[in-house]
Amino acid sequence: VQLVESGGGLVQSGGSLRLSCAASGFTFSTSRMGWYRQAPGKERELVARISSGGIIRNYADSVKGRFTISRDNAKNTMYLQMNSLKPEDTAVYFCNRHPPLIVLWGQGTQVTVSS
Repeated sequence: VQLVESGGGLVQSGGSLRLSCAASGFTFSTSRMGWYRQAPGKERELVARISSGGIIRNYADSVKGRFTISRDNAKNTMYLQMNSLKPEDTAVYFCNRHPPLIVLWGQGTQVTVSS
């Protein structure tokens, strides 16, 4: 049972990044999934979530209109397209089921947005 995040990096304000989440060991295609982030000194928060079939998508107000969550069940992979990035988006980004399972928390991927 594993989730592996990738695609983070250092980007300038206004730039874009695409995060990926590769799932294994559980039935990804029937799982609601989410992207979460944790900034230094702050609690982990839900950024976006997606239904098992990918039809229903919800976003935190802070990222609405800038981030897009998607998934490819044939590839057991979920994505987060992040556009118009802001310094306040700087955080470690994690993927997990929604609601999250403790056993599925991975290392995350660092996103740093410079001003």
